[in-house]
Amino acid sequence: MIYAVRITAGRANQVIDKLLALAKRGRSNIYSILAPAGVKGYIFVEAGSREDVVSAIYGISYAKGVISGNVSMKEIEHFLEPTKTKIRINKNDIVELISGPFKGEKARVTRVNKLKEEIVVELLEAAVPIPVTVTLDSIRIIEHKGDEN
Repeated sequence: MIYAVRITAGRANQVIDKLLALAKRGRSNIYSILAPAGVKGYIFVEAGSREDVVSAIYGISYAKGVISGNVSMKEIEHFLEPTKTKIRINKNDIVELISGPFKGEKARVTRVNKLKEEIVVELLEAAVPIPVTVTLDSIRIIEHKGDEN
């Protein structure tokens, strides 16, 4: 069964850490915890019974209580589906590489491949401009200067 736990807004990580510590020590019947990004002040806990959740959160700072009744999977499954985000990077944008061998380097975007979710960049501080292909999840946009492709 899945239960909604009311918590202090912005304190989900602290509550989850304490619940995980209890579960790892075998002191609770908690099977999983979900803290959706779009929901403030609540987390969802899968457990054997409502009493298991009540006893697990007892004494945990920022945990306010368990909502009566259980939550159906139908009600929360939309939080579990991945969503596609629109790529907002253009040619000539300035980015910082946040992973890989060039981590920390700044670069200018020279080409965007939205289908493969890759971009080609040229490092700004390199003596010779060498094109480097990187994935979109390995960059952080610093400045939008670009032209629309």
